[in-house]
Amino acid sequence: MPGSGKDGVLRRRGTVLTRLLHCSGDPVAVRVLGLRSAIRLRAEAPSRPAALEAVERMRFALGLDHDLTPFHVRFRRDPLLGPVIRRRPWLRPRRRPQPFEALAWAICEQLIDSERAWEIQRRLVRRFGPRSECGSLRDAPLAPTLAGRAPAELQACGLSAARALAMVKSAREVATGRADLAQHEPAWRRLRTISGIGSWTVEKLAFHGQGRDDQIPAGDLAYVKLVGRLEGLGRRATEDEVRAFFSRYEPYAGLAGIYLLHAAYAGGFGRYG
Repeated sequence: MPGSGKDGVLRRRGTVLTRLLHCSGDPVAVRVLGLRSAIRLRAEAPSRPAALEAVERMRFALGLDHDLTPFHVRFRRDPLLGPVIRRRPWLRPRRRPQPFEALAWAICEQLIDSERAWEIQRRLVRRFGPRSECGSLRDAPLAPTLAGRAPAELQACGLSAARALAMVKSAREVATGRADLAQHEPAWRRLRTISGIGSWTVEKLAFHGQGRDDQIPAGDLAYVKLVGRLEGLGRRATEDEVRAFFSRYEPYAGLAGIYLLHAAYAGGFGRYG
């Protein structure tokens, strides 16, 4: 499912997930019903274009149209990937419905543990996230909203001074169109000019928000530990060593990373951690 729900934007009731999105300027409530052999999506919006866009974005986040066949065929005999491909062929990466959301949440997650990041994200959602008409749902903060805030207001939600400034500057670049997140590489270059936006943050945006299976956040703690283990280094790998390891899986480095992490957490490579 798109996100863990621990950031305060995804609601679950029984088998139904509900998410508020903003598409074409309109608020859209999208409900996802998981059935035994299918997933149904329903969008409630002021206009049909907004509803269709919201459904498309949720389909992206859920990976419903993500064709993994070329990846599976190419690596089904790989000694590391093959076993997890055979055991979990349905495995899909978790993604964010909107690219700016992926960018903002990546900034929140810089150099802190997940629980702390989720707490900051919930505070940002409560303070800056637009609310549904019924008042029960909130979307993640939008770029124009954060672009107009002072960094101190974001610090009050738990961000460090440097990360609060980086988030405001990033939001301004996106809101003004100077960093068009639909244009991947140009947007990455623009964002990298902002202090506090490095390769890990841009790669998180690319993989989780833009659907780039070739991008892997090589500096992520999970990957430096995983590669250190798989390569028998006796230590954590460097970012360059992670990139070199996953280069064998191009252009699916990000997908390969997700599959190998699942295998590691399932005990497929012995003790992990």
